[in-house]
Amino acid sequence: MPPASASPRSARLGLRATPEQETVLRRAAEVAHKSLTDFILDAAYQAAEQTLLDQRLFMVSGSQYQALLDMLDRPESDNPGLVHLFARQPVWAGK
Repeated sequence: MPPASASPRSARLGLRATPEQETVLRRAAEVAHKSLTDFILDAAYQAAEQTLLDQRLFMVSGSQYQALLDMLDRPESDNPGLVHLFARQPVWAGK
């Protein structure tokens, strides 16, 4: 959800949709108890945030990069917490 802002919305965005897309968007907005504008803006904002968070490019110094490579080259070690976690039945599997 977009952060609350003290200033009113002033930027105007335009888009075109097929009649089918409009129908689905209007129905979803209704179910979510939102205006069509709020529904589309919230969904687009969430998708934009996720897209930006999914970026895989990280800028690091040479020493930081070397430290990462060293860490990846280390042999794995026992992790009792992970062993316990993976031994548990997932909650979605039921009882």
